[in-house]
Amino acid sequence: MAFLIHLLVCIFGTGSWVAINGLWVELPLLVTELPEGWYLPSYLTVVIQLANIGPLLVTLFHHFQPGCLSEVPIIFAVLGVGTIACVLFAFLWNMTSWLLGGPHSIAFIVLTFFLALVDCTSSVTFLPFMNRLPPQYLNTFFVGEGLSGLLPALVALAQGSGLTTCVNVTEMSDVLTPVTTRETNVTQEVLSTLSAVPRTTATTVQLESRYLPAHFSPLVFFLMLSCMMVSCLVAFFLLQHQRRHWDTSVEDLLNSQVTLHSIRPREEKDMGPPDSSQGQERREEKAAPQHPARLAFIYILVAFVNTLTNGVLPSVQTYSCLSYGPVAYHLVATLSSMANPLASFLSMFLPNRSLPFLGVLTVLGTSFGAYNMAMAVMSPCPLLQGHWGGMVVIVTSWVLFTGFLTYVKVMLGVILRDHSRSALLWCGAAVQLGSLLGAVLMFPLVNVLRLFQSADLCNLHCPA
Repeated sequence: MAFLIHLLVCIFGTGSWVAINGLWVELPLLVTELPEGWYLPSYLTVVIQLANIGPLLVTLFHHFQPGCLSEVPIIFAVLGVGTIACVLFAFLWNMTSWLLGGPHSIAFIVLTFFLALVDCTSSVTFLPFMNRLPPQYLNTFFVGEGLSGLLPALVALAQGSGLTTCVNVTEMSDVLTPVTTRETNVTQEVLSTLSAVPRTTATTVQLESRYLPAHFSPLVFFLMLSCMMVSCLVAFFLLQHQRRHWDTSVEDLLNSQVTLHSIRPREEKDMGPPDSSQGQERREEKAAPQHPARLAFIYILVAFVNTLTNGVLPSVQTYSCLSYGPVAYHLVATLSSMANPLASFLSMFLPNRSLPFLGVLTVLGTSFGAYNMAMAVMSPCPLLQGHWGGMVVIVTSWVLFTGFLTYVKVMLGVILRDHSRSALLWCGAAVQLGSLLGAVLMFPLVNVLRLFQSADLCNLHCPA
């Protein structure tokens, strides 16, 4: 039974960000057919950040009207919306509408907003729900959250999304054959002379990057994404049923203890057996108090780590590793996605709640992130470009960056989980705030100021 619950929690955790992660890994195929082209990611960044209205409303309701809004119906609602949006994506992703003098992917952008609303709201609903389950399942939830990035990446890898090749392109152009003419000030004579110049045809051969055809269409990809969302919805339903079983068992245990040992106060006897909400309140009251400065430091650390992992570094991943070749790019995308659930899984067996230790890991992870950022700034000619050592270093740097900071995120969540349910909700709010700050910071740098230059592996000219 314990293994089954861990499996359900893991599947439930994959629904946190699987929709938006799936959308990002599918972009190399989508941009070839949508009218926005590679400007589409900049639109998606804005749309996803607008979806933070969801967690903002949930957090405000929790702050000003505590107890009036349960996360359970919200989770059912957002998972249902996410499933429907994924199914609609499968059939409407390439539909365009005429707007402002040109075709635009209105349906794609609207559906993206609803998917982002689902994933952003999960940060402030999934974590508080996990506080209702025994504490050992929180790490399993973070494993599932890491898999929400790995599973779509593996599907896209099997699909062949984003794989390119270099092809020879021949261009034909007319060239004027030079002839000697006498100088004249008469315009008509000059024109007649130029019209008599013989012409020859020049042939130019150059390499261009072309995307390889996919093994299956985006329709199949989005239907598979819909199946993942349905699995998450079913897992949550089963967890709800199992949680009621736990609550009943706890209630029966308390009643038996009262009967045998008579330790319950008389006023509690008159009130009758406690319900799950009362038990939840008692668990929060019994939580170990945290010093305000320590709690503030934890929230700042949560926001900072998510600023790097969800906003800053993902915006420059292509620039930092594509210069080392397509193999390096796909190794970074796959192995860093694997590092996320592996680090969450490792935290189950090697937990360390020491804030100084987590601070050291944050510094180390930030250092690897700084190296990745530096290589993105130096693109298309970063350090050790064209050497196998450069590829090894960049792949290792991305894996360690993801692994260290993922471990920090998980352990901070465990610390806040032991504090109270409210602390987990504010943890989710800090996650979304950090992600928002990272996206707002990087959007003008990447899309407006264009400080980063993408590498064209077919026409790469770097000094030796």
